[in-house]
Order: sequence, then C-alpha cells, then structure tokens
Amino acid sequence: MHGASAGPHVTPGLRTVPVQRRSAARLARILDACAELLDETGYEELSTRAVATRAGVPIGSVYRFFGNKRAMADALARRNLDSYAARVERRLAAIPAADWRSAIDAVLDEYLAMKRTVPGFGPVDFGTRIPAGPPGPAPAPGADPAPVPDANDRVADRLTALLAAQLGRAPDTALRRTVLVAVEAADALLQLAFRTDASGDPDIIAETRELVRAYLARTLG
Repeated sequence: MHGASAGPHVTPGLRTVPVQRRSAARLARILDACAELLDETGYEELSTRAVATRAGVPIGSVYRFFGNKRAMADALARRNLDSYAARVERRLAAIPAADWRSAIDAVLDEYLAMKRTVPGFGPVDFGTRIPAGPPGPAPAPGADPAPVPDANDRVADRLTALLAAQLGRAPDTALRRTVLVAVEAADALLQLAFRTDASGDPDIIAETRELVRAYLARTLG
C-alpha cells in the first residue's frame, strides 16, 4: 500500500478540491508523504514544511489544500477509511449473503491488514489517533463550531451500509447502533492488542473476534 495514489475523500478541511489529474496526483503525494512522516516522527513532530519537502512540492502546494497539519492528517484518515471500505466491499463480494460470520471476519481481517502494512495508519487510523483540536481556523464570532464526526461514527456509517447490502437488510437505526457498539468494542480491544504486541497480540485478536461474533449473533444470526 506504500505510495497509494487513490484520491482522498473530500473533507471539510480540504481548501481546494482537485479537478485535474495533475492536481489530484499532487494531493496524493502530499498525503503519502504525510503518512510516511507520521510513522517516522509521530503527529507532534509532523510539520507542513517537512511534508512538502518529502513530497517534492512547494510549501504553497500544501497550504493550497490544507490550513494546518490537523486538516492534512484528517484527510489521510478519511482516505484510509475510503480504502478500508473498498477492501471490505471487495471481500464481501466473494462471500455468500447468509454467511454473516465470514463477513465479520472480512471486516476485521482488512482492518488488521491495513494496521500492519499501510504507512501512517498506526498514528492516524480513521481519525481516532489524531490529538484533539480544531481541524482548521476558528469559527467567526457568534458562529457555531463545525462538528467534527467521531472516527468510529464514520466507520460505523460505512460498515452499516456495506453489511446491510450484503445481508439484504435495511440500514436502519437499530442495525447502525449495533454496528457502532461492535466497532467501539473492537476498536478498544484491538488498540490493546497492538499495545501489547507491535504486530497485534494474536490471543487478544482471537478474543476480540469471538466477542464481536457473540455480540452480533443476536442481531445478524
């Protein structure tokens, strides 16, 4: 996945939406450089200037798209989520609709694969690893601050749609709530697995898989 050039999801923090292929490729290089530097230095030491140097673009090109490093990291997180959803969708296409257990295994397996192989995924994930703070300039006096969706809410929305289509169910409030609870539980446990072992503690991962399956059985079984 190193050097992936898939275009990122359009985010509220993106100042300019690329239209031409050349501009989209430059944005992808910026996000690739951001991912590499996150692995090397962590978020706190990340800088827009270092990203520009690594990407081989003028600093103005970075600021053309992003107001600050938080907005850049959030765009990377959303690109990760787009990539994850696409990977899960491809896996689900080969799984019989009634086999919900294999569908859940695919959801977990693709997350683990990205966690182990995708540059910058550890520090950023789908947004949960980004330190709290506004993604852009402060709102005007008297204006309500723009809401920043929780990363697990983003994940739950995408997985609810994918699983509903896979299982022939309506993506209703009850299914979405169930998926969100499973996502929150799996997220906490997989964080523990990767704190315990840099590659993911296999016993904790196995327990996570069993817990998520047992919880979802009452709704999907």
